Amino acid sequence: MTGEIRSRNKQGARRDVTRRRVVKAAAAGAGLALGSGLVRGFPTIWAQNLKDIKLVQAGGSYSAIMDIGKQASKDLGFTVEMQTADHAALLNRLVNEPKTIDIADTEYFFQHFMVGRNIIQPIPLAKYKYWDQTVPIFSKGEYPDGRKVSTQGTLPFKVQYLESRTAKTFAKQPTELLAGIPTVFNADTLGIRPDVIHRPIEHWKELLNPEFKGKTAIVDVPSIGIMDAAMAIESRGDLKYGDKGNMTREEIDKTIAILIAAKKAGQFRAFWTTFDESVNLMASGEVVIQSMWSPAVTAVRSRNIDCYYVPLKEGYRGWASCVAPMAHLSGLKLDAAFDYINWYNSGWQGGFIAKQGYYSSVPETAKKFLTDDEWGFWYGGKPAKSDMNDPYGHLMEKAGRTRDGGSFWQRMGNIACWNTLMDEDRYMVRRWNEFVSA
Repeated sequence: MTGEIRSRNKQGARRDVTRRRVVKAAAAGAGLALGSGLVRGFPTIWAQNLKDIKLVQAGGSYSAIMDIGKQASKDLGFTVEMQTADHAALLNRLVNEPKTIDIADTEYFFQHFMVGRNIIQPIPLAKYKYWDQTVPIFSKGEYPDGRKVSTQGTLPFKVQYLESRTAKTFAKQPTELLAGIPTVFNADTLGIRPDVIHRPIEHWKELLNPEFKGKTAIVDVPSIGIMDAAMAIESRGDLKYGDKGNMTREEIDKTIAILIAAKKAGQFRAFWTTFDESVNLMASGEVVIQSMWSPAVTAVRSRNIDCYYVPLKEGYRGWASCVAPMAHLSGLKLDAAFDYINWYNSGWQGGFIAKQGYYSSVPETAKKFLTDDEWGFWYGGKPAKSDMNDPYGHLMEKAGRTRDGGSFWQRMGNIACWNTLMDEDRYMVRRWNEFVSA
């Protein structure tokens, strides 16, 4: 597993000593030196001001988690404050109030909005320690065996690199500048109630099957929901897209027409926007098949209700998040931001989110914060030898279960498309809203 995940680049080993570590080492023996005036300038200023620094990270509730901020604050010596918002509110704040945020925590397709608008600043490879251990989906757009990852939707690799600090478009090949540091990601599919659906579910088209009329739901986030809908529509044979992740207006119109017809026929019970809504719909039995996120499935199971995340033959819908320092950061605060970004993928956070069903872009460091049994279950696709708990000690999976879809590469190695921002995004969102309100 470790050998499969590792991806080496041509840059070799990165410097393993950050500015903060140098300062801390100097400060450890600085009593005499400081008193004698032998140490002047930046190190003294940094040591005195470290505790006064506060970084505000704004992102989705699945990644901007208070407990992660608390651990980072404890380990780094300055304050990291987490603030959450849904996709629309987060984008609005990033664009219109960028100076109220220090660390942007976004899905990769947000990069289309931010790069070239002086909202975030690029990250030099020399400032980041873990690029040579990063999953090659991000660094190369490939799987470990050399296969290319699907480019339908916003494949992270397509928006990963920049040619210069002022670039307004993305580099087509790896460079020394990163638009963001990959963090949390996963492979999504449909959640079902097998205790109600007494047969195998193997295709996305089942979301539109009249057999489940009035018992289906779809996520009401246009950039995500449209991809689930497209997977179902293409699976049923109604339409063959040139690129589901970047539809033409004609393809958008045909997609929305199919969805509106299904809605008028009573196919959908709900259009959910929050994690809790999806859990409650499934747990109550109001819905038996729907768009779903991995932790929501296990949340339903934690109520002793059978729920399953089906691996579908057409593949998964992938998504990924990244972090980047905001453009207004400079000086000590920017140094602190780079320290924090390195801490973020150093392992503690990766182990924490693994217990919620999410993957880290640097699995090798996350492994250090998981037991062998937890690693085997969440990443290895092995049956759990003991009960699997979430980071708070609540039951996620019972002993004997195997993760839905199997191992890390069984799931991430079968991505059909990604959450997206289309060229015709404004038109798509308007048409999507017409469907939801029809």
